[in-house]
Amino acid sequence: MTTKERRHHPRISALNLISYNCIDETEQIVAQGMGRTLNVSKGGILLETHISIDPKNAIALSIGLEDELINIKGKVVFSAPGKDEKFEAGIEFLEMPDSTLNILKKFIKVFSEQ
Repeated sequence: MTTKERRHHPRISALNLISYNCIDETEQIVAQGMGRTLNVSKGGILLETHISIDPKNAIALSIGLEDELINIKGKVVFSAPGKDEKFEAGIEFLEMPDSTLNILKKFIKVFSEQ
């Protein structure tokens, strides 16, 4: 039996540092920290962190992609224990400016060709 791929965009493996803020429904920052991407696509990332991220919170990300720093908001689709006492969270990107999307597309293109 085969499983249907649910992702809208192909993911590429990429390790990049991320600064994040978890934001509750009142727009207050309830947690912040550093993590790293495990993979990235035009639609989202798999984020590795030292703490579990509550899926009911929104998340604001600052991602270093080569020489660029982009800021993206997203929603937590899932959060689960990862490897080596870390946690993994699937983040779906919310709306972003065209300039940010263009940087993200360029980054994905370069890494997918390697």
